Amino acid sequence: MLSARQVRLASGLVLFVFITTHLANHALGLISLDAMEAGRRYFIAFWRQPLVSLTLYSSWTTHVALAFWALYQRRTLRMPVWEAAQLALGLAIPPLLVSHVVGTRLTWQLYGVEDAYSRVTLALWLLTPESGWRQLVVIVLAWVHAMIGLHSIVKLRAWYPRAAPWLRGVVVIFPVLAMLGFISGAREATELAQHPDVRRQMLWHGHPALTAPEVAMLDRLRESGWYGYVALLAAVLGARAVRRALQRRRGRIVVTYPSGRRVSVSPGLSVLEISRDAGIPHASVCGGRGRCTTCRVRVSAARPQPAPTEAERRVLLRLKLPPDVRLACQLQPTSDLTVTPLLPATATAADGRVAGDPDSGREQEVVVVFADLRRFTRLAEHRLPYDVVFFLNRYFEAVGGAIQRSGGVANQYTGDGVMALFGLEVGATEGSRQALVAAGEMVKSVAALSEALAADLSEPLRIGIGIHVGPAVVGRMGYAEASYLTAVGDTVHVAARLETLTKEYDCELIFSEAVARRAGLSTEGFARHEITLRNRAEPLTVLVVPSAAAVASGAPAVG
Repeated sequence: MLSARQVRLASGLVLFVFITTHLANHALGLISLDAMEAGRRYFIAFWRQPLVSLTLYSSWTTHVALAFWALYQRRTLRMPVWEAAQLALGLAIPPLLVSHVVGTRLTWQLYGVEDAYSRVTLALWLLTPESGWRQLVVIVLAWVHAMIGLHSIVKLRAWYPRAAPWLRGVVVIFPVLAMLGFISGAREATELAQHPDVRRQMLWHGHPALTAPEVAMLDRLRESGWYGYVALLAAVLGARAVRRALQRRRGRIVVTYPSGRRVSVSPGLSVLEISRDAGIPHASVCGGRGRCTTCRVRVSAARPQPAPTEAERRVLLRLKLPPDVRLACQLQPTSDLTVTPLLPATATAADGRVAGDPDSGREQEVVVVFADLRRFTRLAEHRLPYDVVFFLNRYFEAVGGAIQRSGGVANQYTGDGVMALFGLEVGATEGSRQALVAAGEMVKSVAALSEALAADLSEPLRIGIGIHVGPAVVGRMGYAEASYLTAVGDTVHVAARLETLTKEYDCELIFSEAVARRAGLSTEGFARHEITLRNRAEPLTVLVVPSAAAVASGAPAVG
């Protein structure tokens, strides 16, 4: 059986697809009113199919009902701003849409009046401009509500921080284009409607004007929809008040926090709600949905507390947590207890990831590549800061692009140096091949950059590259927004040292024999050296290569 959260997600996704296609249709107004009408034909052909219409309006009804249920379920209205905004917008949008739904879908359904863009834009822009501005506000509110909901889902994904800057651009520009398209189409409709006969055709499309009783019926439907919604909202708020009064008769429990603060509340609230109601900061990235696990607490109580629900139990097992650890958003204490939050109130989604998550930390064999630009200090010392930043970004683009195309991850850019990891997903053997190919690609990309900037360079650009393979600890490291995927360990130090040695050997590439062996590369013709590195008892056999392109061309095919 689906949970309320899963039903809310499914219905929300249906509504999101509807509003996205609807706004895309609006954006066609930037081309012309005819383009909007042409797009509408496809829009109507899909969304007014009986089964699709049933799905749409069922999703809308379900989503609104679940918003009321969410309001009722909350034992306290103290919550983070984003949660309050999502709930408030979800409750505010339906009454604002009543007039629009009655004037378009129901008018067509009851009386056959075509709700074409020429009619709707003319009515909203010229005849009742206050309604037009209300619709623009509804567009913004509905889009913001949808984006908050999507954000609460995807922000827990490991890929989201990398994609967020691009997604923010789409989130902003999409509704802006829709509103501009609506305004542009409305202005065109206003110009066309200067002649009375044309205006009549645009408003009614050959259908007789609505009679006074028909208009009165539509007005009654609007009023009934609005007052009915307000009555439901009042009923939910009234039910909350009754429940609160009943809870006060059940006595009080005391929750004690590490600071020594004791909070006395009526039973029925979760530990997270108790923290919020008392103004005690408590981590909860997912908003108390039991998904992020950042709210987890250690519990000490003289009497047994309610057992975990099946959903909470699965999370606790996945985290391999001891019996005294619970999710604060799921535990509703029935007697006095002491809780100790296990994560700081500022915890992020990454802090709550379970063991075994690719970003949470693991030891594996990995191929580490270091690349460094030669004589960068001399190149930068007589240039303006803007020029230095511009040059470095072009350089990082060239080198980072070569790494990415070859299958690696450029995880650190420091000064004029780059660190990259290979084999994270495909293993050390394939990663070694990819790293050797990447070395040749980096050299070629830097040579192309050097040629493009030849007029501003006193000498061609050169880089040195070091590659080593071995065990390392891989995971996201850092603090807050400055955390990133990286690796630590002896393998990393060796690769960095090999890159440094390219200066002494005046070559483009040095890689360990272990890399060649993993990649299946013939080392014939390459100079071999045994070097001694600090903190390593055994000497390391390395291959010194004047031109990285020679290795890349001899490396086995990647893939």
